[in-house]
Amino acid sequence: MAKHLVIVESPAKQRTISKYLGRDYLVKASVGHVRDLPRKDLGVDIENGFRPTYVIVPGKEKIIQEIAQAAAQCEMIYLATDPDREGEAIAWHVSEAANLDAAKLRRITFYQVTKRAVQEALSQPRGLDWNLIQAQQARRVLDRLVGYQISPLLSRAIRKGWATRKPLSAGRVQSVALRLVVEREREIMAFVPEEYWTLEAELQRRTEAKERFRAHLHRIAGAKPKISSREEMDALLPLLSKATFVVTEVKKGQRTRRPSPPFITSTLQAEAGRKLHFSARQTMRLAQQLYEGIDLDGERVGLITYMRTDSTNVAPEAQAEARRYIAQEWGEDFLPSRPPRYRSRAALAQEAHEAIRPTSVFRTPESVRPHLTAQQARLYELIWRRFLASQMKPALYATMRVDILAGDDYLFRATGQSLLFKGFLVVYSPDMEEDQEAPVMLPELQEGEALDLLQLIPEQHFTQPPPRYSEPTLIRELEANGVGRPSTYATIVSIIQERGYVVKQQRQLVPTALGMLVCDVLVDTFADIMDVGYTASMEERLDKIAAGQLEYLAMLREFYEGFRRELEAAKARLQEAVKQALWAGLPEDLKQRTCPKCGRPLELRISEKGRFLGCTGYPECNYILDLSDPHNPKEPEEEDEFAEGEICELCGGRMKIIRRGRMVFLGCENYPKCKNTRPFLSERIKKLAAETACPQCGYKPLEPRSGRYGEYLRCPKCQVNFSLAKLGLGGKQKATVETVDIACPECGHRPMEKRVGRYGPYYRCPACKKNFSEKKMAAFLGGIEALKEQES
Repeated sequence: MAKHLVIVESPAKQRTISKYLGRDYLVKASVGHVRDLPRKDLGVDIENGFRPTYVIVPGKEKIIQEIAQAAAQCEMIYLATDPDREGEAIAWHVSEAANLDAAKLRRITFYQVTKRAVQEALSQPRGLDWNLIQAQQARRVLDRLVGYQISPLLSRAIRKGWATRKPLSAGRVQSVALRLVVEREREIMAFVPEEYWTLEAELQRRTEAKERFRAHLHRIAGAKPKISSREEMDALLPLLSKATFVVTEVKKGQRTRRPSPPFITSTLQAEAGRKLHFSARQTMRLAQQLYEGIDLDGERVGLITYMRTDSTNVAPEAQAEARRYIAQEWGEDFLPSRPPRYRSRAALAQEAHEAIRPTSVFRTPESVRPHLTAQQARLYELIWRRFLASQMKPALYATMRVDILAGDDYLFRATGQSLLFKGFLVVYSPDMEEDQEAPVMLPELQEGEALDLLQLIPEQHFTQPPPRYSEPTLIRELEANGVGRPSTYATIVSIIQERGYVVKQQRQLVPTALGMLVCDVLVDTFADIMDVGYTASMEERLDKIAAGQLEYLAMLREFYEGFRRELEAAKARLQEAVKQALWAGLPEDLKQRTCPKCGRPLELRISEKGRFLGCTGYPECNYILDLSDPHNPKEPEEEDEFAEGEICELCGGRMKIIRRGRMVFLGCENYPKCKNTRPFLSERIKKLAAETACPQCGYKPLEPRSGRYGEYLRCPKCQVNFSLAKLGLGGKQKATVETVDIACPECGHRPMEKRVGRYGPYYRCPACKKNFSEKKMAAFLGGIEALKEQES
């Protein structure tokens, strides 16, 4: 019987740690949270110190029972959940839910799942950190107070005008993220491009080699050039074509390029999105797998340190190991005189935590690749290279700047550089392409040297609007503004997409009409909650609770005092705010429109596609006026498709072809007065029914029918059904196969097979035999556009 019980969060970590410990240890997994606030109720007693009411997470009863039984038979219980606030809170919830003996309880933490780290943690147990638990509890209570009190108000206010009738939600952090996306979109919409021109001169030396180079127009009469039209450029070119070009200054120097710090959560998500095209959630899922343990030739080991961190701190032993590896592979010249230290951005970053790094740099990407999936291998290599580069010397460049005077007033400038020492660039390039550091060389020019003008190269440009956010850049913006924390970034950017407020187009986040409406209404009614600075200050207060510098109750009382006032005011103001937001930017004459079909008034509504005017007589009258472009309303085109020769047997109306996802059926055109429907039958099944006799009684013709498994025939005399395959008339259509150069999301095998089956296109891996729908494959690659690019 085991003497000690170790409780972790995930089954993967359970399997890894079980192999490190002997028979005296039993390892159990809580499988995440075991207690939470109730789903259907607020679960917070506001009047009695904001006391939360916790319930067992559905489905976790058996896990708690097993932990309680194991704990009763053990001498010591080690709570080994993740080393952050969330992990501390889970450890406390497990102890409370399973009613564990406090005298036996010990808390241990480790930032890498290796045998040495686990054994060191067991030798240094501590008690539960109530400050961390209170900080996590305060965050949970704050989010519940905001979400569960604003969301119902928002849903009721907007739902009447929202065509899809889905419930809406608001959140303390998600709504701020939505506001950033919406405001960026508004900046883009309001942007007016301005024309400007640049000018380069191609010059040649009067030497035997006749070296050529280019210089750009840098100053006109000492001022920055502002050329805003072709006419201005055309007036300038004749003057310069006759001018004498003379070198007035040659300045040589050196420039260092320092490596970036090792990854923290936000920078890992950003770089994985930029270089690997992974979503934030996908990056964190893969990082979790690398952290919890991978089987390497019979040994299960965690490959990276804990992946939810805002600290760039690195353990001295990890730096020492990295220096040994660097000296071994590239020599002492690539080592700085002492290990570098990087300053964390977050004011209250926990320096006891570490940056994200490999648990051993001697586990190279090449050595572990056979044991990883393709996605795991790519992410591990990114982390490994970034960490190793952070411990190396900067790159060194020789620079050269040349000023060239044309006439008396026009100063041209040329710059060049050459790489003197690669430094960290031998292992990691921060640029998207490896050749970004290609040197731009200039000839050895001398002051006073006259040059020949070969040609002038004018180029027209237009100012560009700010780019839309992508997942990585939105996370970077949230971090820069102090909104959210490492454990929440992936959830924030995912939830605004799941709610239908934001969609991803070519890896860019674009707000929907619904998202813009929700944002406008919340900004109007809950100014504090939607304020970036206010939300950041709340994060700082949570950090202070974790550090023991602020009391849980004092913080929540201060917050709720202002929030309660906003909540009461919003109840009276919300409907008017929705009306104003809906009509914002629309011409006034639209308010007077009536339905051209039936004369009833039109009401303004919104769907995922945008705003529209719909007839108040719906469903009897289904007229709509599309307002996606407010200044160019579009009448709907007739889209009804009638089945030839099909008449409703109840009222004599024509039968329309109705498509609802995979279902196709016939419906009467007089709906809702006549609700007659029947299956849609192909011409092939009708023909087969007319030509085929019943194999049992010989009756002919048979009845064509359609069911959940496709079309079939039925004998009206003996009441027997026959599939087409049973009649020898052909069954399922054989899937067509096409080879596409896409890696399998499961095992990384390339290429995959694209097939067309009963429900449309899908992808099959010939190695692991897994099938992926077109939607799942597009999500893996970052969108349907990315999928089409890969296929082509």
